[in-house]
Amino acid sequence: MKKLAGLFGLDKNPGRERRARLKIETAGAAVYVIGDVHGCLDLLLALERLIVADARDLPGRKIILMLGDYVDRGPASAQVIDHLMAPPPAGFERICLAGNHEVAMLDYIDRRLTLGDWMHMGAGPTLLSYGVDPERLGSIYQSRQVDDMIRHAIPAGHVAFLRSLPILIEAKRYIFVHAGIRPELDLDRQSDDDLVFIRTAFYEKAHLMKKYVVHGHTPVTEAKLEGTRINVDTGAFFSGRLTALRIWQNKGRYLTT
Repeated sequence: MKKLAGLFGLDKNPGRERRARLKIETAGAAVYVIGDVHGCLDLLLALERLIVADARDLPGRKIILMLGDYVDRGPASAQVIDHLMAPPPAGFERICLAGNHEVAMLDYIDRRLTLGDWMHMGAGPTLLSYGVDPERLGSIYQSRQVDDMIRHAIPAGHVAFLRSLPILIEAKRYIFVHAGIRPELDLDRQSDDDLVFIRTAFYEKAHLMKKYVVHGHTPVTEAKLEGTRINVDTGAFFSGRLTALRIWQNKGRYLTT
């Protein structure tokens, strides 16, 4: 995917602002980390119901951490963003991180990415969820007019949400991020592009990590601990399985739709 990032120009955009990195305290909290949603609102709602039931008898803070890729491929991207902008389930906090698909969507909105390149990443269903049919528009209007219509159709609140998303969360024993990190680099030296696109360079040096890294980005059949790396992207769009990792008292449990 890093190669694709270069092809689409996603790693060569000085106009992007560096996204926030957060630090949180997870001691005494039940933390639920949710993998890539990709427009599957029904699965997200079903998983939240499982989380609420699971957390009912747990004391202390309850935090839902979303690892990015809320849009593209699935049928309800706009509705997923609406849901994430609304209050979390009662008694929970929620923090949403950026994934590479949110970066790409914002790059298109900001004219750093062409519609064709975004479509290649699965933007068609996203646009339909906003009531926009790009093929029909393309048969009637010139490309510049089509781009203007699409950008106008995306609510300002959604654009602000995309801009506000942090890119990494660090806790005492854990790092939460969309794609992964470069284990040989200090966190403050990690680039935004690596944090949302990295694969091989992360996997090959994962043995160097001093903290557990919980991530998504690369679909796997089953979420599981591999060394100090936990991938919770179980390919919701094509598998129908959206997964959360619950971390409580430094022990993990998986919940899957």
